[in-house]
Amino acid sequence: MPVEFLLKRFQEAGTAPAMIWKDRVFHYHELLERIRYWQNRLEEEVAPGTVTVLEGDFSPESVALMLALISRQCVIVPLTAAVESKKKEFAEISEAQVSFVLDARDHAKIQQLAGRGSHHLYQELRSRRHAGLVLFSSGTTGKSKAILHDMEHLLEKYKRRRHDFTTLAFLLFDHIAGVDTLFYCLSNKSCLVTLTDRSPDSVCRAVEKYRVEVLPVSATFLNLLLYSEAYRNYDLSSLKYIAYGSEVMLQSTLERCARLFPGVTILQKYGTTEVGTLRSKSKSSDSLWVKLGGEGFETRVVDGILQIKAHSAMMGYLNAPSPFTEDGWFITGDTVEQKGEYYRIHGRACDMINVGGEKVFPAEVEDFIQTLDNVADVVVYGEKNSIMGNIVCADISLVRQEEPKQALLRIKRACFNNLQPWKVPVKVRIVDGISLNERFKKMRKKICDSSPDSMMQGNLDG
Repeated sequence: MPVEFLLKRFQEAGTAPAMIWKDRVFHYHELLERIRYWQNRLEEEVAPGTVTVLEGDFSPESVALMLALISRQCVIVPLTAAVESKKKEFAEISEAQVSFVLDARDHAKIQQLAGRGSHHLYQELRSRRHAGLVLFSSGTTGKSKAILHDMEHLLEKYKRRRHDFTTLAFLLFDHIAGVDTLFYCLSNKSCLVTLTDRSPDSVCRAVEKYRVEVLPVSATFLNLLLYSEAYRNYDLSSLKYIAYGSEVMLQSTLERCARLFPGVTILQKYGTTEVGTLRSKSKSSDSLWVKLGGEGFETRVVDGILQIKAHSAMMGYLNAPSPFTEDGWFITGDTVEQKGEYYRIHGRACDMINVGGEKVFPAEVEDFIQTLDNVADVVVYGEKNSIMGNIVCADISLVRQEEPKQALLRIKRACFNNLQPWKVPVKVRIVDGISLNERFKKMRKKICDSSPDSMMQGNLDG
């Protein structure tokens, strides 16, 4: 049974806190009791190999049910409130047969669904007698891809004991980084602090109240935290690590974060929904150069694009062609620069803007604009142009109210005086706020086709 090693550790942990949920502490022995309850119930009601939707947030019951479904060799499709509008679509794509919906009191409702669960990858999984996990890509450029993992392979790396740190659950279990954070904590008998609200104030309040040691967040959230200045109102001295990811970090934001939290180690994390999270080591807290790899992972760069070979790689997409090379390497779609053992990730190849033959990475322009006075956040993207092929555009939100024409003139002048001509935004808009998706990533307008769902996020060790 793939979760047996976890259950043994829960027995060892006993009365140690496993989760903080709605300001209540749940201990490992309580979690173990709920797992046993669901194991017994599933044995009577759900056949091995059943494709099951698990709908809810991180909670004691959702975690217990997830582990019981794994031990029953079911395929789990975790969904959260953040994807409410896509739940029907996701259930249809995954061919889900049963759903478990957890309400605000953490009570589960079971419902039969119309799916047949007959996909050939499911059949292969059943022949192995292994549990599965279906995660969906963000789908910002089209239909979301359904990514199927073999849970036996995904859980393998957690068998090695690592560090016991109280950790905040920022991303949820419908995201590979949320899954990674969950199993890293459980495998090390750590305490997972859950949230009902992911605003900067709520995050800082939870860090102070529960003495959180590891804060895994998106790069965009760190910028929100900095310009909101919520950190000034709370005692964050318990923090030992800030792990950031999900998108490219701006150098200016990273340097400011390093100055504000000098006693905290700031780590860049990297992984993809398709292959899982890699172990990583930043060159320093204020450096964007990072080592990637670890047990079960190999990396290489081909034509400037990062490729990964992983033991934990997905079995495949349920609704799209395979993205692997013939020799088993996953093409991430991320453009990188390499110096010895270190990589610097510049962003998605599909986000790169080709202006009259000159390549522009959005983060380059964002990094400069972010340093200008009264800029809260910025997102840079390309737009088709009949003369140049593409032009650079920027949406900017302000910290405080300012006459829009004056702000635009000031920002455009600064860009013209400091950036190379092809990097200067041709169109600039002042907006009320930068659009974020449910995973606290910037919603960037695309000028190319969709590509693999890369992300830079994960737990402390990956």
